[in-house]
Amino acid sequence: MEPGRYKSKSPGSAGLGLFVLLCSSLLLNALFFAHHFVWASPPVPRLGDDAAGGGLSWALQAAREAEAVAAVDCSGHGSVFLDGIVGDGEDGRPGCECNHCFAGPDCSVRTPNCTADAESGNPLFLEPYWMRHAAASAVVFSGWHRMSYATTGGGLQSVELERHIRRLHRAVGNAAVDDKHLVFATGSTQLSNALVYALSPEGNAVSSSPPASVVATAPYYAAYKMQVDMFDAREYRWAGTTATWDKNTSRNSTGDFIEFVTSPNNPDTALRKPVLGGSSAIVDHAYYWPHFSHIPEPADEDVMLFSASKLSGHAGSRFGWALIRDENVATRAAQYIKTSTLGGSRETQLRILKLVKVILSNLHGAEDIFAFGYDVMRSRWHRLNAVVSRSTRISLQKIPPGYCTYLKRIKEPSPAYAWVKCEWEEDRDCSEMLLEAGIISRSGVSNEAGSRYTRVGLLKTEDDFDVLLERVTDLVNAEKHGQARSSAM
Repeated sequence: MEPGRYKSKSPGSAGLGLFVLLCSSLLLNALFFAHHFVWASPPVPRLGDDAAGGGLSWALQAAREAEAVAAVDCSGHGSVFLDGIVGDGEDGRPGCECNHCFAGPDCSVRTPNCTADAESGNPLFLEPYWMRHAAASAVVFSGWHRMSYATTGGGLQSVELERHIRRLHRAVGNAAVDDKHLVFATGSTQLSNALVYALSPEGNAVSSSPPASVVATAPYYAAYKMQVDMFDAREYRWAGTTATWDKNTSRNSTGDFIEFVTSPNNPDTALRKPVLGGSSAIVDHAYYWPHFSHIPEPADEDVMLFSASKLSGHAGSRFGWALIRDENVATRAAQYIKTSTLGGSRETQLRILKLVKVILSNLHGAEDIFAFGYDVMRSRWHRLNAVVSRSTRISLQKIPPGYCTYLKRIKEPSPAYAWVKCEWEEDRDCSEMLLEAGIISRSGVSNEAGSRYTRVGLLKTEDDFDVLLERVTDLVNAEKHGQARSSAM
């Protein structure tokens, strides 16, 4: 045994051991610090974090910009949009865009003696619904979102959006979808011409056939004729109203017919069926939703057309779709869309997908969009009818109530338009008469219904409807006042 092997260590050896222990502890702490604060993913910042300090991610920064403009109420008579005109303030933010008949920096000034603009079908009555569902319906996407021409699987249509649209139709019960092909387009406007092309003789590879005759029953949606005339294609031509050809035995020798059918109809809101037996029909069901019409049964025509503008109110997104039974017709329609625009916008498809998900999640609940829309439109129709019923000068179309399979009850009328007829002999131009009364409408001449009819839109903001009701009330009161004065003379 070596001498001194089991003796205590010297003070120098103990100090060295303590030094090594301290260094090891510092090294371990340094490694822990690096792992926790450097190598690990940073925590997701909250919306209130300071952007100047780099705390916000790109998504939260986009959310902050959107919420900043959405927070401006514009006195309840307008809105601010991210792409709006930058105001005069030092913050460089967009200013208020006021509803019709309102003005001022915050839209608080009511324009005196304002003319009611009821010419368009701009579906802004649903804007309050989406304000209530701001969080659920918001969409934020990166700058590199869907930069390709194609989407999932190399196609031009979102597979998820197709699936959700089919789910929506099944849930609402307004269209049979199981045996249909789905074709997207930039609104129903592009889609309607794509369908005419797909159903035409050239579209069906029968080049020796005469051009198809495109027709509609008056009063019809004027854009059908406008598009056919504008494109002036060799495959089809506008051939007037179905009344010209119905029960005409010679029509079979003049070539194929393509009949536009709008149900509910625009402008008179009636539910319609094809008139010409044996013809191809494009059935426009843009308004066949429970907030505008009762749904007696699922529509099941060979070619059906729908639009997001009347489903959710998002006319500016420009999105429409067709349900087509025949695969060849669907292929031709899709080819038209691909050739003309390479499909619809990918950003639009993402937004519509989000909106459809919100709609589906609230069906038959307290926040059902169809119940909300129905209440608004039913109230407007009821109030307008109450005023017009006192008039002998103008009248409205008669709309009977009907059982709605979606609402599971008798549904009162809630149309998108008032189809106004001027009853007095001297009012030969009804649109002009209403204009003199301070109401802009759309003359029935464009629908081949005659000048005694005019369409009055009920779809815009509550401000717009209030002004319209004021002008109609003034017209009816002036009529009654004039009659009383005549009786006293």
